[in-house]
Amino acid sequence: MAKPSAAKAATANHRDIAVNRRALHDYEILDRYEAGVVLTGSEIKSVREGKVSLQEAFARPEKGDLWLNGAHIAEYAPSARFGHEPRRPRRLLLHRSQIRELTRQVNEKGLTIIPLRLYLKDGLAKVEIAVARGRRQYDKREVIAKRDADREIERALRQRTTGVRTK
Repeated sequence: MAKPSAAKAATANHRDIAVNRRALHDYEILDRYEAGVVLTGSEIKSVREGKVSLQEAFARPEKGDLWLNGAHIAEYAPSARFGHEPRRPRRLLLHRSQIRELTRQVNEKGLTIIPLRLYLKDGLAKVEIAVARGRRQYDKREVIAKRDADREIERALRQRTTGVRTK
């Protein structure tokens, strides 16, 4: 039996739980990092069920640590009274040097740290965070226009090479 390729093996042990698609529209991504998340027992069970939202989440450095704020992890029903608060701040696990670098970048004008996705990697919850700069409204329209233009160029090239017309 053949071994699976490295790409397949890498995706086999990753399972996306929540993706912040809006972040790619609202922010210009400068750097990406992978961080562990400190969760309680009922939180990890809720994460495994996929009951997570990153829509209003952001990360903030405080006292030498990095904290994820605003992420909503729904309460795990069977835990009843031993549950957790859905929007509590959660500590992110990174190397000390990475935290220092992120803190330095955030102190620059207009940069923020946002979560892009939360996923399970080998059974552990990880969050992909990014240092980002907010986009202005006209920048968002410009990106959409460029994407549409690129799509039209691709369509034209496909028609020219295959001779088949599409709408």
